[in-house]
Amino acid sequence: MELRVDRERCISAGMCALTAPEVFDQDTEDGRVVLLNRTPVPDQGSAVGEAAQVCPSGAITLVSGD
Repeated sequence: MELRVDRERCISAGMCALTAPEVFDQDTEDGRVVLLNRTPVPDQGSAVGEAAQVCPSGAITLVSGD
């Protein structure tokens, strides 16, 4: 699994950082998403999937590794 984030689309809600803090953070200046790990480990898959689903702006995209 690979992650992509669209910082221009991000509205700084912070749901990603709350849901998967080991993978996402927020920029200290504008609050937009910061991707800490583009290829999370399998154990993080559930939290990452939930973060993508709860993102109100749809700024997070999961790309299958297949």
